[in-house]
Amino acid sequence: MTHDFETGTIDLCHPALGSRVIYATDEFFAPKERMIAPGEPVFIPDKYDDHGKWMDGWESRRRRDSGHDHCIVRLGCAGHIAGVDIDTRHFTGNYPPAASIEACVYDGEIPPAQTAWTSILPMAELGGDRRNLFAVSPAGPWTHLRLNIYPDGGVARLRAYGRVARHWTPADISKPVDLASALNGARPVACNDEHYGKLANILWPGRAANMSEGWETRRRRVPGHDWGIIELGAAGRISKIIVDTAHFKGNYPDLCSIQAIGPVALPDAALIAQSNFWPILLGEQKLGMDREHSFETEIRPHTEVKFIRINIIPDGGISRLRLFGIVEP
Repeated sequence: MTHDFETGTIDLCHPALGSRVIYATDEFFAPKERMIAPGEPVFIPDKYDDHGKWMDGWESRRRRDSGHDHCIVRLGCAGHIAGVDIDTRHFTGNYPPAASIEACVYDGEIPPAQTAWTSILPMAELGGDRRNLFAVSPAGPWTHLRLNIYPDGGVARLRAYGRVARHWTPADISKPVDLASALNGARPVACNDEHYGKLANILWPGRAANMSEGWETRRRRVPGHDWGIIELGAAGRISKIIVDTAHFKGNYPDLCSIQAIGPVALPDAALIAQSNFWPILLGEQKLGMDREHSFETEIRPHTEVKFIRINIIPDGGISRLRLFGIVEP
């Protein structure tokens, strides 16, 4: 089960952005930090710890009063949120029957008691052992989320799908910045395949820890090549491109190329159809295993760029993509 808001967004709760679960009323059975861990939740049948059954998520003890539990997530970057996933996979007899989410804007760590929280998801019924997807409103931007569970139980993962709200200052636009970084508001638009890893992964800061933190397509058995489209955080002129194949050794693309276009007011579906005909920003380049590939003189003359299409030929995986440029004022 998927939802429209999952396409073209990133998970604002992702630890790669600096997001953290900073408070929970109770975490007796499973710590709050697991709830925003990357990757899919797992179940290990015979794994127990001192508190009982080991669960991959956040789980509070059984309440014996009329209250409810909650936790607070501080987003690493303020962002606009389109929808959330309150994932209860592997929680069968111990999931919360209902949940709600509130959001706020606060510069510090834990918002004080007088903070004005805004409801972005009214109380909603949850199902056990499944993803629970909900569109939210208003969109923000927000810095903190408060997940309320009624009355107690376990949540495997919390995802907040949206986009970083990047505020550009005069100092920011005076030097090259990575316009393909999620930290700077870049987002994945679409790709033809992400069988082994999500396109959004190549936008995270830092280098990947393993292959699961990159974008990888299945083995292509027909003519053609794979591709992904990215909207940059701001329009700019590109001076340096880095394509990183870290950890991809027997499965990196043989070649890559990049096409680009400036700002256009088109829905994502139209961008996909149009992208075949975008001008070449970086012609076909040979790639090697498990390393960063830096391109500067190979970049073709161009006007400002807002959308790019990276072609990996014929298939395979890359871990990061960087496009450094000066933001157009």
